[in-house]
Amino acid sequence: MPDLETLEILKLVNCPETFTPDMRCIMGESPSVRGYFVLAGMNSAGLSFGGGAGRYLAEWMVHGYPSENIWELDLKRFGALQSSRTFLRHRVMEVMPLLYDLKVPRWDFQTGRQLRTSPLYDRLDAQGARWMEKHGFERPKYFVPPDKDLLALEQSKTFYKPDWFEIVESEVKCCKEAVCVIDMSSFTKFEITSTGDQALEVLQYLFSNDLDVPVGHIVHTGMLNQGGGYENDCSVARLSKRSFFMISPTDQQVHCWAWLKKHMPEDSNLLLEDVTWKYTALNLIGPRAVDVLSELSYAPMTPDHFPSLFCKEMSVGYANGIRVMSMTHTGEPGFMLYIPIEYALHVYNEVMSVGQKYGIRNAGYYALRSLRIEKFFAFWGQDLNTLTTPLECGRESRVKLEKGMDFIGRDALLQQKQNGVYKRLTMFILDDHDTDLDLWPWWGEPIYRNGQYAGKTTSSAYSYTLERHVCLGFVHNFSEDTGEEQVVTADFINRGEYEIDIAGHRFQAKAKLYPVTSLFTHKRRKEDVELSDLHGK
Repeated sequence: MPDLETLEILKLVNCPETFTPDMRCIMGESPSVRGYFVLAGMNSAGLSFGGGAGRYLAEWMVHGYPSENIWELDLKRFGALQSSRTFLRHRVMEVMPLLYDLKVPRWDFQTGRQLRTSPLYDRLDAQGARWMEKHGFERPKYFVPPDKDLLALEQSKTFYKPDWFEIVESEVKCCKEAVCVIDMSSFTKFEITSTGDQALEVLQYLFSNDLDVPVGHIVHTGMLNQGGGYENDCSVARLSKRSFFMISPTDQQVHCWAWLKKHMPEDSNLLLEDVTWKYTALNLIGPRAVDVLSELSYAPMTPDHFPSLFCKEMSVGYANGIRVMSMTHTGEPGFMLYIPIEYALHVYNEVMSVGQKYGIRNAGYYALRSLRIEKFFAFWGQDLNTLTTPLECGRESRVKLEKGMDFIGRDALLQQKQNGVYKRLTMFILDDHDTDLDLWPWWGEPIYRNGQYAGKTTSSAYSYTLERHVCLGFVHNFSEDTGEEQVVTADFINRGEYEIDIAGHRFQAKAKLYPVTSLFTHKRRKEDVELSDLHGK
């Protein structure tokens, strides 16, 4: 507008402003003071956010939850560790210039780092680990080989194929063919114990799956709200008749604790303890993981002796009391080792020493993301949230609906099972996408079914096994006449032709409701591969 050139500023207002450590406002109920609600830290966007933020907070106060998923703004995404004055001073100085900066995928803050670290941090850092931060915890992204330009990798920012592509490819290949170690100590870990049967009784009501399993068994489950949505997605191991070990996502530490404390009775015979800091977690992934662990424990670790989803305290090297679990969070064979922190360095050194003959190497979370997405493993906070239910995610087998036991969210799920779901989590395998030349999908891309908008992606990663990008996202059935949502069935998903819109360019995609089992066994050129050769379960 040319008139703006001569426009005169008559009044200038200068006032304090509030900023948060991640550039997003904070809202919701305090985890420590029940009934105390917060809406603050607008990061100079109060005028634009005010109406919507006020509405959602009012819904939260009146109904107990907002009508949209606002986990990214929830006060409980922070903990006491982010309240340090020095941390806030340094982080806010970085936040302010970034408000108007272009955010590339998977960028990380540079201030307030190395706040929470694994006992293995220095050892992994010396071996080329590049780090990302989650809830104040340093986690390895990938490991830079000695022949790579470290500075170039650190400065690489793009929406296209990233410079770490080949590095992660080699880590994924090692997970598939040999054995890798991923430090996953950041995961939230709780222990729930009781003097009698109180722990089991309470957890049966709080969790959607049946936890009354034999000692040593692991159950994949979740805590649901009254609407049947996921408040938490976790794994629970039964350590004894009266003791349970719960593993949750890293950023669930405060939220999960608050939810448990809110719903658990005040009983002196029932104990909830946060043991996140007590254990270092090593994820041993790959077909040779069984050989490494068998040699270190002098015990058979084959499926016949150590079945899937089983937990047992064992000796590893010289260390006793290691909780070994036959799961990897990726769908690949292997084990999770929960190690008391004083033994962490010893166990890691022993694993790496024995594993040399089996081709062992370190790996990071980028490899884990690639492995999990081709197995259709959904992540809480990305694919799952408080408004998504197990029935919408193909997880009905993780719910004890037919066992006649009451739990939070049961009535909502029974009604949804009768009426049908209005969205369905779906896997999309991109067809005509050129990994080297085209913009990559990251998350939030529109999904089109038969040319009509049907939802958006929630997460994505490149599958080195399929040599394709894989996206997860929810498919809706919007009426062409009224735009209202209608029931989504498996037949509706399977009959559609799909496209994923990446920056205005639509790419054809194959939709799957189950993980692909007919994987490529050798490399072939993409244009020679017909996606129709891929069959779901």
